[in-house]
Amino acid sequence: MAALQEKKSCSQRMEEFQHYCWNPDTGQLLGRTLSRWVWISLYYVAFYVVMTGLFALCIYSLMCTLDPYTPDYQDRLKSPGVTLRPDVYGEKGLDISYNISNNKTWTGLVHTLHDFLAGYSPEAQEDNINCTSEKVFIQESFMAPNHTKFSCKFTTDMLQNCSGLVDPNFGFAEGKPCFIIKMNRIVRFLPSNKTAPRVDCTFLQDKDSQPLQVEYYPPNGTFSLHYFPYYGKKAQPNYSNPLVAAKLLNVPGNTEVVIVCKILAEHVTFDNPHDPYEGKVEFKLKIEK
Repeated sequence: MAALQEKKSCSQRMEEFQHYCWNPDTGQLLGRTLSRWVWISLYYVAFYVVMTGLFALCIYSLMCTLDPYTPDYQDRLKSPGVTLRPDVYGEKGLDISYNISNNKTWTGLVHTLHDFLAGYSPEAQEDNINCTSEKVFIQESFMAPNHTKFSCKFTTDMLQNCSGLVDPNFGFAEGKPCFIIKMNRIVRFLPSNKTAPRVDCTFLQDKDSQPLQVEYYPPNGTFSLHYFPYYGKKAQPNYSNPLVAAKLLNVPGNTEVVIVCKILAEHVTFDNPHDPYEGKVEFKLKIEK
């Protein structure tokens, strides 16, 4: 029959714990001598130094393979997205409505356009250059200051009647509103080789109704080719997207219509069923009178 173990008191347990923490007879701290603790510490220091070095080497090797000016993977961006200003989103996409006689319903839209075009003022574009060629602006080297590439100017006055300079209300007060169309940036993307891409806005439904009448600015609604290609934020820190303004002249009053503005260019597609904003932008518009 095994002998019953004697139950230890609390003071005995504390004494044993203190003896484990520091044993004056053997000079052990937490069960190990000082020399053993030194060797263990040196081992872990060396281990983590080596692991950190290997990790840093992997990151360095990866960074050496990356081009700081061009994304390695942009294969899903075959065609640029298109955005609209002013942009008011409803439950199912862009949905813009206002009342001509109630300026509170459209002053917010006007302010949105003024704020957006502030980046296209002559002061904001002073670091860019005037471009007159209608050909693509290929830049193989970094000839601009600070090892960058030149960017072409685009100023608000190029939008003429939709610049906010001639009519600060952008036509909203008279029921002939201006909308600004912009293509998103894709590094080194060329929308066309010879012909400038242009915007074409139409009614999406009611084929028997009168066609949509539009005034485009710049004339013909084109994006000049000298704004392409875009070389990235690091290479062109002052780059500004070219714009096209569409002034809608015959939108029926008190009726909701759907308008689609497409980019017509050789390398721009607008029939992707999975991306409604690739190569085009659709929006609902209702002007109450």
